[in-house]
Amino acid sequence: MNQYNEFLDSWNHVLGYETPAHHRDMMNFLTSVITGDSHRGLLMAFRHSGKSTIVGIFAACVLYRRPETRILILSAETHLATRMVMHIRNVLENHPWCADMIPKNKREWAENKITINRPIGIREPSVVCQGVYGNITGMRADLIICDDVEVPNTCNTIKKRAGLRDRLRELDFILSPNGTMIYIGTPHTLDTIYRIS
Repeated sequence: MNQYNEFLDSWNHVLGYETPAHHRDMMNFLTSVITGDSHRGLLMAFRHSGKSTIVGIFAACVLYRRPETRILILSAETHLATRMVMHIRNVLENHPWCADMIPKNKREWAENKITINRPIGIREPSVVCQGVYGNITGMRADLIICDDVEVPNTCNTIKKRAGLRDRLRELDFILSPNGTMIYIGTPHTLDTIYRIS
């Protein structure tokens, strides 16, 4: 079993749960993306399958393994991205492996950004979130998680879909060399941004 799944099992133990098989499959996929050659992944699964839950646990484990990692959470709306940051923060605060990661001075320990104990000299927060059309100018990230960027409000016209695609292309300028970008979501249109071919 890889360390990511051990981290997941340990978290579920805190909650009094067993890890469902499809959650283990999701974690295996996410692990293969961050450790593989392409560093690009798309996680789609049925609604209410726990995609965002697993991705948040995965992000916390990334920080556990590499505290210097800078993570950007992007969602259709800022409040959706904020929910993911709050989930990651909750995992970090309560996972038995993460006790030493919580800073005594919680200057950046909020709903929209958190900074864990890590090497000094890194400007960006450990985790920061933004709505897909929010200001991301000047940001840098080692892991970008696009969580539900395609929703009816961002894709219900041809013009909106084109604008969304243009906006998402800008992420390549934020991502660090050898950084990882993961999309998670559910298609909301036949002309979905998630279509591979």
